[in-house]
Amino acid sequence: MTPLPAFHDDLEACRAEAWRLLREGARRNRAGFHTPALATIDGQGRPRVRTVVLREADPVAGTLRFHCDRRSGKAAEIAASGFAALHGYDPASKVQIRAGGPARLHTDDALADAAWEGSLAMSRVCYGTVPAPGSVVPTGGGYSLPEDAAAIAAGRANFAAVIVTVETLEFLYLDRRGHRRAGWTREGADWAGAWLVP
Repeated sequence: MTPLPAFHDDLEACRAEAWRLLREGARRNRAGFHTPALATIDGQGRPRVRTVVLREADPVAGTLRFHCDRRSGKAAEIAASGFAALHGYDPASKVQIRAGGPARLHTDDALADAAWEGSLAMSRVCYGTVPAPGSVVPTGGGYSLPEDAAAIAAGRANFAAVIVTVETLEFLYLDRRGHRRAGWTREGADWAGAWLVP
């Protein structure tokens, strides 16, 4: 029988494992937490969920970063509420992670510039889509993508980096010998954690 992981009965090791998995998700496109679900609230108070690509996880700062088109519904919802939540599940590690807190759009600052410069060319193309994401079109292919370098570069005007400052973090590990669920809330630079019933 496979031994239980070292974090199984260690609260702080669970938190470290959550951040390790998030960092791995940001670094490797085939990692389990590379594409978490993002939850926001729309203008009518209804929940909205979609998949995003995790670009950075910083355990020291307690932040997560993803990118979006500033013309999109998700950008408008984040700007309006100032909050977002992310959720991911990795069947290989049998871990679910939920994280949420204040979210901020970075559009015309050094952080956004660095994120744009660090993006692959194939990712930059998406920000030049015409019309804007979510627009109604007459056919499934009724939109265009930029084809030359100048048009791709012009997409920078639509690019936003989003930073979620994690205030709540939950970790759930599934194992038939005993699931482990833990949650933390951020208090300044410190985290207060507790075991939770799965």
